[in-house]
Amino acid sequence: MTPPAVDDGRRTPAAVLCGVGIARGDIVVSNAEIAGRLGVADDWISSRTGIVERRRVDAGTSTADLAVRAAGAALKSAGVQSVDVVILATATPDHRMPGTAPEVAARLHLCAIPAFDIAAACAGLPYALQVAKGFIADGAARRALVITVDRLSHLTDPDDRTTATLFGDGAAAIVVRRGRAGEPGAVGPVILGADGRYADALVVPHGKFMRMRGRDVFQHAVTRMAQAAEEAAAAAGWSLGDVDRFVPHQANSRITKAVGRRLHLHGGTVLDDIAHVGNTSAASILFALAHAAADGALRPGHRVLLAAFGAGLTWGATTLTWPDVPCVADRPDRSPRLEAAR
Repeated sequence: MTPPAVDDGRRTPAAVLCGVGIARGDIVVSNAEIAGRLGVADDWISSRTGIVERRRVDAGTSTADLAVRAAGAALKSAGVQSVDVVILATATPDHRMPGTAPEVAARLHLCAIPAFDIAAACAGLPYALQVAKGFIADGAARRALVITVDRLSHLTDPDDRTTATLFGDGAAAIVVRRGRAGEPGAVGPVILGADGRYADALVVPHGKFMRMRGRDVFQHAVTRMAQAAEEAAAAAGWSLGDVDRFVPHQANSRITKAVGRRLHLHGGTVLDDIAHVGNTSAASILFALAHAAADGALRPGHRVLLAAFGAGLTWGATTLTWPDVPCVADRPDRSPRLEAAR
């Protein structure tokens, strides 16, 4: 992967984060509920994944339902009612056709603007951010709504030890506006990659449950996220020592720790948010950021490095300096400091 050239900000407008919203499943599924079915102990799950419980939605809640909740919270956070484009990253669209984004946009009263889906699995956030940056850079949009949402619980085999313990349902969204490179919230250079030679390492065959080769996914996730993170930091003109917070995709705690070790980032620099929400796929990075901002672990001015990895195989990374924006939860969340949308 060749990092893009560093832009000095005088020619190309930046995409600047100005609103964050989250919405997670309403049903709490504890390790005890899963452990009995799999014939394992509760701590067998937590020691291998870092997960204590995950949040899921009922069968009547669609991907679009979750997306609307998170997107509405993000718009409230940004203090705006309209955007110029809606980009929705998901591996669980409600239909093969049409895409989920047009329905979500219509339900938000955002009609007659571009609205489309991106399929990059758990790496959906950096892919969607790069597209949003393009819309803003060429003047096609002044504001973009980026939604990450997945409802993987209905694609997970409840009897499969490899996947049954991992996934939660949730959506997270951000609003990015036209601004200047270097200002707080400006999204830095985005590093993207894919390798379809290993597509069968994590796959949902038509009409079947998810299948994952756990060891292969672990090795590729650690290697690809670490490499992309290094390249994104370098493209932004940062050393890894400049990074205040590193937020990898929350696949499981073992992967999070392994990527942190590979980058020589330790302690509170590496955010691990998986314990009470599970692996929320494309939404996991934004969940971690929102929770850390609410808990005080992430503060305005912090230099943040993000990295994601997903099926495909796909991966990506980028940087930003955390802005002073409220993080809004569609429902009251685990942190009392997360503002709840009304």
